[in-house]
Amino acid sequence: MNPPYSETVRINEIGERLNRMLEPDGAVRARIARALDLASLSTLSGQMTVEPAMDGWRLTGRVTAEAVQTCGITLEPLPVRIDESFTVNLVEETPQAVEDEEIEIDLDVDTPDIIEDGRIDLGAYLVEQLSLHLDPFPRKPGAAFEQPPEPAEISPFAVLKAFKAKDEDQG
Repeated sequence: MNPPYSETVRINEIGERLNRMLEPDGAVRARIARALDLASLSTLSGQMTVEPAMDGWRLTGRVTAEAVQTCGITLEPLPVRIDESFTVNLVEETPQAVEDEEIEIDLDVDTPDIIEDGRIDLGAYLVEQLSLHLDPFPRKPGAAFEQPPEPAEISPFAVLKAFKAKDEDQG
């Protein structure tokens, strides 16, 4: 599957620090909006900085966007404004672990992302950070879901009982 936006940089191009400003055009924003199930994405930009860190690289940045989500209850448009900073630690790909080794995962530790093929996709990180800052269940203020009343009888024989009552009334 192709990402909706890709802007890659090779790790050998980073040097001491690499700064990039990403501002996808209207066609790319439309692809991102479809991928993230947004009604629209009028602006999106990301200021990205990649620099060497102790064990690899550190990607820091700021994502700003103006989008429209759809209220999950009323289906009305819900404007959203995002202005958030982020940091992602990155390490180069390491040889695969031996199959017989048991892998332990600690969910409390923020593990770094793996750099594949010596490339960092800044565009993919911009889309990822945008999606992380969107409300997964957008709801307009004051909108509330009201459960419809349950039917009185859910029995499969309720329909037969209704027919029997009709027959008795007619007879």
